[in-house]
Amino acid sequence: MLVILTAVGAMAGLTIVLSLLLVFANKKLYVFEDPRIDIVEDMLPHANCGACGFPGCRPFAEALVSNNATPGKCTVSTEDGRVAIADFLGVDAGSEEKRVARLACAGGSNVSRNRAVYEGISSCRAAAQVAGGGKVCSWGCLGLADCEVACTFDAITMNKYGLPVVDEEKCTACGDCVDICPKDLFSIHPISHRLWVSCKSLEAGDEILEYCEVGCTACGRCAMDADNNLIKMENNLPVIDYTKNSQTQKPIQRCPTGAIVWLEPDGSVTKGEKSPKVLRKSHLPILNS
Repeated sequence: MLVILTAVGAMAGLTIVLSLLLVFANKKLYVFEDPRIDIVEDMLPHANCGACGFPGCRPFAEALVSNNATPGKCTVSTEDGRVAIADFLGVDAGSEEKRVARLACAGGSNVSRNRAVYEGISSCRAAAQVAGGGKVCSWGCLGLADCEVACTFDAITMNKYGLPVVDEEKCTACGDCVDICPKDLFSIHPISHRLWVSCKSLEAGDEILEYCEVGCTACGRCAMDADNNLIKMENNLPVIDYTKNSQTQKPIQRCPTGAIVWLEPDGSVTKGEKSPKVLRKSHLPILNS
């Protein structure tokens, strides 16, 4: 009996000591968290897209409360939403240009040929493992919609020619399409980047037109016509220096294929005067078929 009472007493004593240690540790190690963080997080769109430069809405809310970011960095939220956060925190809303995903390919099935029919898992990544995919252009979009599937914001849809179309309104610049594309055709840009090279082929010469009617031939006319060295040729492709004024359609006018274009806010594409108009509505046949 004495042994049992001793054991119970020891356990009770140990429990009291541990409880006191926990109370002490809780007070000593307690880290204050500003209650405004929860409120600001609730005011954010909960997209967790990373467009603000933070890994999610919670870290962004913490940065806002600690004055290490401005509400304007959340380009996914509405203007009213950003202002509401700014008013709550008593800070300036700031501004950040919306960024969106851009696709460097215009080779849909009506203008770009396949050399073979791919049969297998319906995935660009899977197809790319089989001799680079069925497309003749080894740089071109394979059109199996990995980007559309990866986009959790429904900002990408595939058109009838197997090319991704980005909805600027829905796009959050999360970068999922950039990561998933095996051809590295997507990149994130401010919406003001309207002058755009919609090709990534590194070939030079008119031979490319045998299998892609809208491919860049590296003729260099856009670079010659651009003012202030806005465009230079690198590896047979025009490279636009967006640190300079790119709000001009002059470089697209003499493009013989329409490889350099002007992207309109409504999603339409403007080509230059010398660029041939694509009238074909059907798919091109397999090469040599």
